[in-house]
Amino acid sequence: MSVTMVEQAYRRHWARLLALLTAELRDLDLAEESLQDAFAAAVAAWPPEPGNPPAWLLTTARRRALDRLRRDAVAARKLPLLVVDDLPDPSAIPDERLRMIFTCCHPALSTEARVALTLRCAGGLTTREIARLFLVSETTMAARITRAKKKIAQAGIPYRIPAGPELAERRDGVLAVVYLVFTEGYAATGGDRLIRAELAAEAIALGRMLRELLPADPEADGLLALMLLHHARRDARLGPSGELVRLPDQDRSRWRREEIGEALSLLEAARPGGSGGFPGPYLLQAAIAAEHAVAGRAGDTDWPAIARLYGRLEEVTGSAVVRLNRAVAVAEADGAEAGLELLDGLDRAMGHHHLLHATRAELLRRLGRDREALDAYGRALEAVGTDPERAFLLSRREELSAR
Repeated sequence: MSVTMVEQAYRRHWARLLALLTAELRDLDLAEESLQDAFAAAVAAWPPEPGNPPAWLLTTARRRALDRLRRDAVAARKLPLLVVDDLPDPSAIPDERLRMIFTCCHPALSTEARVALTLRCAGGLTTREIARLFLVSETTMAARITRAKKKIAQAGIPYRIPAGPELAERRDGVLAVVYLVFTEGYAATGGDRLIRAELAAEAIALGRMLRELLPADPEADGLLALMLLHHARRDARLGPSGELVRLPDQDRSRWRREEIGEALSLLEAARPGGSGGFPGPYLLQAAIAAEHAVAGRAGDTDWPAIARLYGRLEEVTGSAVVRLNRAVAVAEADGAEAGLELLDGLDRAMGHHHLLHATRAELLRRLGRDREALDAYGRALEAVGTDPERAFLLSRREELSAR
């Protein structure tokens, strides 16, 4: 069996099989080690064209788990959980991924741990891949994942899907973790690249999984639509030398229309009653992104509609970041002075964020308050994290200084 075919099987089957084994064993470490053993065995044991890869892998992993348990004093209690005599029908293998995702995103874990575990256990990425995505060493990421798994075991975090009010609360946390992964890919917080498309793509894959597992959830639809709409612009967001290209200056012919079309269909289907409002934060954000996507030219953008949507989103979230974005939309709709007024009071919450200072600089620039704008650009440069954004801010400040 070629390594390539095993790698393909890994990508396709890892998350579902790991979730099922964890459900059976109630031991994430044992499930992961046994499944890794099964994939290693597949390289040597599979025929050139295996007829039933997931069933073979599941049975082999169960047998490896039994081998490990036989060496453990608690084997007698756990052996009845596993049946390994016959290859199961792949269509009959239950899907336990939703339980896995809720376990990985348990609020008892740190945000870092939730993200890493979700990518490892639900996304199927290797520790090396996750470390590369988050710009840390493989050793550091392995330690982070190990600590998270130990906390699950030691704290007795249940491997289950919550119910009732807890489900809504925990679901929001799951969606937030997936969007956090996407956001880091869409606009990295540090490094020499603004866009890390591979990380954004992993978040979209997780979003598709969530939509499959939560088929009647409008916010899961909204999150996927939102990510698709943003990601569809990736080819136009940077220039030939990696420089930042602002939204109004982007070549809209390079936006990926197929992804935009998929997102718009999701958004339309998720509207309450088919044509009503957008009650949840992800649906509202997707509606805002859709307004940009349907504008053929920057001048066609319906800024008053976007400003209204941001106003509703701020009511829902109370977020300072939303207020910042609303200020930008209001400035486009009603003038720079109106936008600048909305920035008042944001320094306490966002004084460390370069986007607040950069936005203030741009609005002051429009109003002819050049000295204040130069000071704001300076504060933005002190806080900016990525090289493309730093270069953009420097160029804007230099243009203003030369006037």
